[in-house]
Amino acid sequence: MTKSVVTGGAGFIGSHLVERLLAGGDEVTVLDNLSTGSLSNLRTVTGHPRLRFVEGSILDQAVVQSTIHQVDRVFHLAAAVGVELIVDHPLDSLRTNIHGTETVLQACLDENVRVLLASTSEVYGKNTSDRLDEDADRILGSALKSRWSYAAAKGIDEAIGHAYWHAYGLPVAIVRLFNTVGPRQTGHYGMVVPRLVNQALRNEPLTVYGDGEQTRCFTFVGDIVPALANLIETAEAYGQAVNLGGQTEISIGALANLIVDLLNSHSEVTLIPYKEAYGYGYEDMRRRVPDNSRARRLVGFQPLVCLDEIIVAVAEHQLANQATATSRYASL
Repeated sequence: MTKSVVTGGAGFIGSHLVERLLAGGDEVTVLDNLSTGSLSNLRTVTGHPRLRFVEGSILDQAVVQSTIHQVDRVFHLAAAVGVELIVDHPLDSLRTNIHGTETVLQACLDENVRVLLASTSEVYGKNTSDRLDEDADRILGSALKSRWSYAAAKGIDEAIGHAYWHAYGLPVAIVRLFNTVGPRQTGHYGMVVPRLVNQALRNEPLTVYGDGEQTRCFTFVGDIVPALANLIETAEAYGQAVNLGGQTEISIGALANLIVDLLNSHSEVTLIPYKEAYGYGYEDMRRRVPDNSRARRLVGFQPLVCLDEIIVAVAEHQLANQATATSRYASL
């Protein structure tokens, strides 16, 4: 029986990965401090005989070491994520993303276990090239603007992971995730799809920041988690970064209109200046489109779920949560 640890396993992506690993026969330990994750994300596997939950921080060396002791592999997903969280709490985010990652990697080295390090397309910064491959240049704004602190920290994470592989032979695979979306993701920290879907379901104005012409490629979480499970077992992926992203490029303005149409909403789309949304000095990137060639070659990665289906899945999840909350309130 393979023993796996998922840091951040109570989060959006982490909880889906935990379900996948348990279904595959793994014994799974989740390490999460519940700062942005939630035990409700794990309700489908609560009480599973092969699941163990440890509430703790990746900054706590003793907790990390004891959690990783005598396991086979570690999926390191725990991080400070979301534009709003990074902008509002830059120092805490830097500490979590840099010191936390090194703590996890050192424990993995001590225990001689393979590790998958989750990074982000944010590392490319303002590079607007068509089909960004893993060797594309990183173009970041001023180091004094908190908007870029997340990108900088995750870039350092990657460098540390690569250095552990190069210096010690630690089997580290790095994945760069491009706007992963799906059920359980919330809009609380600036995640655009669940936020816009929630507004549409309530027939509230859909708030699009900036001019709405910035483009992204959204990826369904169900397409991502099998690739994570496969890449950690792929020796050729060790010491490399691998993009995992969607293939359909869409502007945020067009995304908002699509959500209104698909959900038969009466909402209107409203443009909000970045300064009003995030404060002075915020910068955004105009375009971000992945080249998935490496992932396709290594593990056959091919995103299958289209954006329309993603939006509907997010909406159905939100409606189900609303119905559950209403039912609980009525029973009080």
